[in-house]
Order: sequence, then structure tokens, then C-alpha cells
Amino acid sequence: MGDLLQPTHLLLIAIVLLVLFGGKKLPELGKGLGEGLKGFKDGLKGVSEPTAPAPPAATAPQQNVAPAPPPASTPVEPQIRRL
Repeated sequence: MGDLLQPTHLLLIAIVLLVLFGGKKLPELGKGLGEGLKGFKDGLKGVSEPTAPAPPAATAPQQNVAPAPPPASTPVEPQIRRL
């Protein structure tokens, strides 16, 4: 299983990609993949770092206001896309 990414295999994969996508598309695909990985890493950083607690808000006098009634529900018909 350790022989999966030998130089010969990588060369074969590169040739197949070149044939499938062409020389002009490969840099665009690589750029998009790099940006996606960078965004993924940034997203993981945001999840792993704890957020600072929000400062307590100034307490405003509470007003007794009745809650709004729920919206009237209407049946929704499913939309079917035809090819």
C-alpha cells in the first residue's frame, strides 16, 4: 500500500489530467483547488480557536409587549424540474 504514489504513478496521473482538461484549464483548476484548501484551513482555525465572550450589554428597561402572532401557514407545492 506504501507504493501508491511512486513517481511513475504521479507522472501517469499528470498525463491523464493534461489529456482530460487541456493545458489551459489546469492552472485555473490548480488555483481554484488552492483557494479552496486555504478557505478550508481558515475555517478550521476559526472552529478550533475559542471565541471571546461578548461584553455584557447595557440593560435597557423592559417593555411589556405582546408577541407577534405566528404567520399564516399555506401549503407549499413541491417544484419538480424536468430535464
